[in-house]
Amino acid sequence: MEPMNGTVQFKDGGAKVWVGTQFPGFARDAVAKVLGVKADRVEVTVTTLGGGFGRRAHLDFVRQAAAIAREADGAPVQTMWSREEDMAHDYFRPAFVSRHKAGFDAQGKLVAWQATSAGSSMGAPSFIDGSVKGAFDTGYDFPAARVAHQSVDSLVPVGIWRSVAYSHNAFFTESFIDESAAAAGQDPVAFRASLLGRNPRMMRVLRRAAELSKWGQPVDAAPDGAKTARGIALHRCFGSVVANVAEVSLDKDNKILVHRVVCVVDCGFPVNPNLIRQQIEGGVVFGLSAALQGEITLEKGQVQQSNFHNYAPLRMNQCPAIETDIIPSTDHPQGIGETGVPAIAPAVANAVFALTGQRLRSLPLKLA
Repeated sequence: MEPMNGTVQFKDGGAKVWVGTQFPGFARDAVAKVLGVKADRVEVTVTTLGGGFGRRAHLDFVRQAAAIAREADGAPVQTMWSREEDMAHDYFRPAFVSRHKAGFDAQGKLVAWQATSAGSSMGAPSFIDGSVKGAFDTGYDFPAARVAHQSVDSLVPVGIWRSVAYSHNAFFTESFIDESAAAAGQDPVAFRASLLGRNPRMMRVLRRAAELSKWGQPVDAAPDGAKTARGIALHRCFGSVVANVAEVSLDKDNKILVHRVVCVVDCGFPVNPNLIRQQIEGGVVFGLSAALQGEITLEKGQVQQSNFHNYAPLRMNQCPAIETDIIPSTDHPQGIGETGVPAIAPAVANAVFALTGQRLRSLPLKLA
């Protein structure tokens, strides 16, 4: 929520920097380069970040403060972007598209899987494997599988976004798994379970999510009396496994409302259960904001959104009830800071299908 800002003082051949950054070492090196001094002449104090999520891994605003401080005769210089500047000069979530195919045997068992994606990445072409995380390592037992990716150059600056490639690959994979279950005439949970014979860890998370969400039982009506439905998504990322079950309805304008989310996570030994819940629930809200309302559009190269009146994050009164369950484990602790984000979008999309019979294959999620 805090716009980009930083303070730099260049004096006596050295610099002091106060900045909220995710990469203080890189910030030190960037300031040293701008000022023309050695890195050991730069001292960085990392302030509390008013939200990072990948944006504060970039250093443009730090370089800007250093460049101004260079001309300030030793005075400290603080730069702070306006919200409008912040939104116009962001590093955006990469645009991706994926095409999936599935093959079934005569008994309706999935026997072949193909996923082909294309998109831009700040790490391309050196780190193509990073673009397919969550696509080639789904955890499902596909007898035959092929995953391919084509890196695409983009004129739009792209950057790190919380949960990185898992965010879009979870949406692609879990949406199509759900479509495959429907094509095979099978229950979405049972269909996933049939592909997890070699992955008991994911199976435990799936079963627990189904149990806690009362999968297969009638769903309570929405507060306004509208019909509701459930959708599920299962994903592994950062060494952890997470399942989300979302309960959704539609308002009179066909807008998607999410009332309840059940989250089950196996992140190895739960060192700090309260912190795990905070990260999972914060990740769900972050992911829901993007899935339901997070849209940046460009016209003639200019970002059309400027502030929260036309780029609205999820408000507190729009947030669903979130129930988080942590699977007991003695395995090594795994990642949790980004784990809550990827599975919520496909869980909501799959719930919309259960409610309306309409598949939503793009983000943000909108009904025609």
